[in-house]
Amino acid sequence: MDWYQPFGATASPPWTVRTGLSHAGLSVLALPPGGSTTIDTGEQEMLVVPLAGGAHVECGGRRYELAGRADVFAGRTDFAYLPRRSDATIGSASGGRFAVAAGPCGRDLPFRYGPAGQVPVELRGAGRCSRQVNNLAAAGGFECDRLIVVEVLTPDGNWSSYPPHKHDEHSEHESELEEIYYFEIGGDGAGYHRVYGTPGRPIDVLAEVRTGDVVLVPYGWHGPSMAAPGYPMYYLNVMAGPRPERAWRIRDDPAHAWIRSSWDGMPVDDRLPMGEAEGAS
Repeated sequence: MDWYQPFGATASPPWTVRTGLSHAGLSVLALPPGGSTTIDTGEQEMLVVPLAGGAHVECGGRRYELAGRADVFAGRTDFAYLPRRSDATIGSASGGRFAVAAGPCGRDLPFRYGPAGQVPVELRGAGRCSRQVNNLAAAGGFECDRLIVVEVLTPDGNWSSYPPHKHDEHSEHESELEEIYYFEIGGDGAGYHRVYGTPGRPIDVLAEVRTGDVVLVPYGWHGPSMAAPGYPMYYLNVMAGPRPERAWRIRDDPAHAWIRSSWDGMPVDDRLPMGEAEGAS
């Protein structure tokens, strides 16, 4: 498996990304003006997330209009939840790009709409480790069966997904979750992402990431995600695992866990929140 997948490596038009692990999956749909496509969710639940542009989503005789956004840095977006064992059509009058996150599902939840204004915004870290998390479908938030989907925006020059952490064991300290990182970088820039393993489960990724690139994290420590000066970073995180519990428990790499305490008393980067986000906490 290629853990780093550059833009186009898994493309199958109209999809620019078609990838996944045993449990977490991600596709990115590129539609021209007036374009549409139909998908079969099978035994998975899915979340349709506009990256650029708006769309309509039809499923089970119902239809939702997604206003979307100009791009991932412009603000929060609305989204749609697709149930398992459903046929759904995604169409766009003006064209755009739309992420479809997927994970295993053991319950029949309804086709639903998630308003942009109800997406919780969280500011994590401090100083040059400040970042913004748009909790589209976080554990304990918007209801899914197992799927967890969030967006992270990192101002240029900052580090996020830091300190390095993991969630690949089932315990009181960790949730067993695979993770997918889908990146977009402001301008024509690049960022960097790190994944490394343990002696028993080795993995070694240090990737220069650009818009449309993907990094798969089946297990292991991951982070930092580094935004180069001059180029803000966005990534969409898709998480799912083999267990029915929907939770996000992480363990920091003990060698770097002290970093968190260094943020005490340090202000959050004043460039956050980014876009139109309000009500950040």
